[in-house]
Amino acid sequence: MSDYPVLMHTALDATDARALAEFYREFLGLQYRPGDEPPADGTTDDEDWLVLVDGNGNRKLAFQQVPTLARPTWPSHNVPKQMHLDLRVPTVNELERHRRRAEQLGASLLYDRTQDSEEPLYVLADPEGHPFCILVGSG
Repeated sequence: MSDYPVLMHTALDATDARALAEFYREFLGLQYRPGDEPPADGTTDDEDWLVLVDGNGNRKLAFQQVPTLARPTWPSHNVPKQMHLDLRVPTVNELERHRRRAEQLGASLLYDRTQDSEEPLYVLADPEGHPFCILVGSG
């Protein structure tokens, strides 16, 4: 059993790049690329490009600061989602656990398809509104 979902499928726009990077850092168990950590000396955090890596240093997600961002309106296509992340977990119990974790970190539920016995999933929105799916899968 993994403590974190596996990122299956990578720059995300954000009006607060640090906050969005922190959401995914906590949710996926990633870390900052050396040099991208929040300032430890109390200086202003003015980073406009941040990268998260896995335990081996492999890049996984990047975050780019933008002045405005239209929040996707999925499932309506008035403001398309443009991209989304698919994350897999091995069991329905893990699916439920990671949904709760995501919501505790600031995500919101958009769609519940857990009654589908072939591929139960949740669609959630991260704090900036980007949809992402957590599904039960094997790879």
